[in-house]
Amino acid sequence: MSESTLVSELEKLVSEGRNPKSLEIDVLSTIDIVRHINDEDKTVPYAVEKVLPDMARAVDIIVDAFKSGGRLIYVGAGTSGRLGILDASECPPTFSVPEGMVVGLIAGGQQAVFRAVEGAEDDQAGGQAALTDSDLTERDVVVGIASSGRTPFVIGALRYARGLGAKTVSLSCNPDSEIARFADVAITPVVGPEILTGSTRLKSGTAQKLVLNTLTTTAMIKLGKTYGNLMVDMKASNSKLVARAVRIVMQATGCTTPEAKAVLERTGYDVKLAILMQMTGMGVDEATAALKANGGYIRKAVTPAASQPGSR
Repeated sequence: MSESTLVSELEKLVSEGRNPKSLEIDVLSTIDIVRHINDEDKTVPYAVEKVLPDMARAVDIIVDAFKSGGRLIYVGAGTSGRLGILDASECPPTFSVPEGMVVGLIAGGQQAVFRAVEGAEDDQAGGQAALTDSDLTERDVVVGIASSGRTPFVIGALRYARGLGAKTVSLSCNPDSEIARFADVAITPVVGPEILTGSTRLKSGTAQKLVLNTLTTTAMIKLGKTYGNLMVDMKASNSKLVARAVRIVMQATGCTTPEAKAVLERTGYDVKLAILMQMTGMGVDEATAALKANGGYIRKAVTPAASQPGSR
């Protein structure tokens, strides 16, 4: 693509526009600069609110994929790629899902997480290659992330995924984006021009993080990874998380600290199992079987009376 063509394309993007509220930001006081940035950041959740129905559709696709043994694969470049990797990396310790169930791929490979790899985002074939190397199947869901909505690496990945029969989702901050053409669901929170022209790690990056966190958190709730608003499939892998496990068992069942510690010891600090045992009086084997028979959902594994919201 010629330089003049690229300039013309960028001129059409909302995210590349010049923000009239910050034209003289370089001569403002420090407090006024940070106030301007904060004022712009306040608009992001409202932009995300407008695309909640699209996010819900994407979640349902992701949950169906997980239930059929598929994966959620994020693909992006630069900030977008790093945000995908961040969200993917937080799922195993938060929800005890297997490594590789949620995957983050970035243009330029792992080194690009820490240092920009110039030109990698312009490689459409690289997007396809990243998915090929990850053994993409039709059971997976690929989420292409690009603030501009035109990143070639992401386009190549989405095009390949769709051709293979995998479900696809696009996440862009510009309407009528090119990546949306290759998506079963297009999520487009339009946050407007950045406080610094074209610095899409700001509002656009914040919007992307809100969307990605919501996609995985909602999917995990739908998979029974929570009981009420408590994370019951977490891994107690350090002292803070051990203490959190004790508190969660206490909050879910109303038991004492010694009781929570005792039942957790019996389960090897399996929080979900400990809650079910404390609530029902089941033994380890019986509770394990009950959870398995009910897809891991605590509410379905206890008696009807105990499974009502707000019950102990």
